[in-house]
Amino acid sequence: MKSRFARIARLGAFSLLAAQILALPALAADKLALQLKWVTQAQFGGYYVAKDKGFYAEEGLDVDIRPGGPDIAPPQVLVGGGADVIVDWLPSALATREKGVPLVNIAQPFKASGMMLTCLKESGIASPQDFRGKTLGVWFFGNEYPFLAWMNHLGIRTDGSPEGITVLKQGFNVDPLLQKQAACISTMTYNEYWQVIDAGIGEGDLVTFKYGDEGVAVLEDGLYVLEDRLKDAAFRDKLVRFVRASMKGWKWAEENPDEAAEIVLENDASGAQTEAQQQRMAREVAKLTAGSTGALDVADYERTVAILLGGGSDPVITRKPEGAYTLDITNEALK
Repeated sequence: MKSRFARIARLGAFSLLAAQILALPALAADKLALQLKWVTQAQFGGYYVAKDKGFYAEEGLDVDIRPGGPDIAPPQVLVGGGADVIVDWLPSALATREKGVPLVNIAQPFKASGMMLTCLKESGIASPQDFRGKTLGVWFFGNEYPFLAWMNHLGIRTDGSPEGITVLKQGFNVDPLLQKQAACISTMTYNEYWQVIDAGIGEGDLVTFKYGDEGVAVLEDGLYVLEDRLKDAAFRDKLVRFVRASMKGWKWAEENPDEAAEIVLENDASGAQTEAQQQRMAREVAKLTAGSTGALDVADYERTVAILLGGGSDPVITRKPEGAYTLDITNEALK
């Protein structure tokens, strides 16, 4: 009898302990804020997939993905403490670093460049040398750096002179081409080019110049943090987990572009995106992330730096950067 009561007591104690354990709060996930370069769209599909599929949660992360827009400069958000990591293009990041904001590339999900100039064939432009005397639409807010480096490489002035070009500060739309205010405009392979097509202009009526084909491709959509924060071991650990989960999301998006587009649409609070548009974008973006493990290719980095330095009297950057990237995060994440 005594042993029976002892067993009952032990069971009761065990049940009480189990109840106490279950009542304990779950360990809180580490918070991390990611500032995107532009609005919610499939250009950033890998991050939305990583969040939706629980890849961040598996790494103990609670990631807040913050859309960008025409009035949002990711480096300023980072400096102001509004984000831990930002998406930016390397030319913009290096120019910003030279001006005193110590941005560091920690990962490079995009392997290829999607940037190009799209021109009306009726303008008479058949080669880059035909740009002279024409008006070209150019994005600013850091997106102008690849274009200016290209023009410097060609020896074409951007001062509006007869032998140079007139730069039209292009909004983030394709109106200047549709309204024939410019002979060419800036487009991305996964976005604005298709807006031109959707507006009724046939592909046969266009001439395109991809930056990659012209030898002036630069690295786009890398992940950047402030240099000082890399001294914090806990923050570095969060970055390792973030990059590992993000790349898992990117590779899933590559293999499942239509499904990735649906996930993006579920996160689009603006309601401005369409299913067909985002599925097409996801498929085009998959071509740019293909072959990337997330680790920065140093040869690609050096090529970009050389392009930016080779600007004659008006280079995008004036000296070779030091400490502008680290491979430590991806080396650890890819183990």
